[in-house]
Amino acid sequence: MAVTFTDLHTESGLKSLDEFLSGKSYISGDKLTRDDIKVYAAVLANPGESFPNVSQWYESVSSQLSASFPGKAVGARVGGQAAASEASPAEDKKAEPEGDDDDDLDLFGDETEEEKAAAAEREASVKASAKKKESGKSSVLLDVKPWDDETDMKKLEEAVRSVELPGLLWGASKLVPVGYGIKKLQIMMTIVDDLVSVDSLIEERLTVEPINEYVQSCDIAAFNKI
Repeated sequence: MAVTFTDLHTESGLKSLDEFLSGKSYISGDKLTRDDIKVYAAVLANPGESFPNVSQWYESVSSQLSASFPGKAVGARVGGQAAASEASPAEDKKAEPEGDDDDDLDLFGDETEEEKAAAAEREASVKASAKKKESGKSSVLLDVKPWDDETDMKKLEEAVRSVELPGLLWGASKLVPVGYGIKKLQIMMTIVDDLVSVDSLIEERLTVEPINEYVQSCDIAAFNKI
């Protein structure tokens, strides 16, 4: 159970802690826990004889930390702030004893801002990757009409198929009579929805130079999600 004390840099805060520690060796029981570490980090220094219970507890915590991390000034994170530490978290982590349970020391249990940012970045990357994988496809049937009955339909189809875009795959085709000896080209294509806009394909590629030498117009005859 977490125990919280506030304003431990003031006399009123220290008085409250001193009263709490009366008859106790540690914050949460008879041995050092992370509650002691957090409160210890918030107390700026040993308050001395003015607060005897706090003073005795402070010395006891200091002694145990020094034994666990010899030669190092141990810091603990409290309320988003950290006490000074001569060693990096990576170095201190190596010194942590193995086999600790939930009640044992854990000076590095809280995430740093850098770790939180890295976790958020990884999560965003995973979501973006999943979204990309889920990008849909569509099957589109185009009606491509020539200028007249003298248009070379073989060259017209070659011109249409010459358009290459990421996410675009041309399929089967056939010529369909429309009257007066004129035939239109019906051609299938498969597109990746996020990569290919059919309207842009028609307006910017299929009905402009040099393809418009053969193509008079191009319309969507059918559009189906795959």
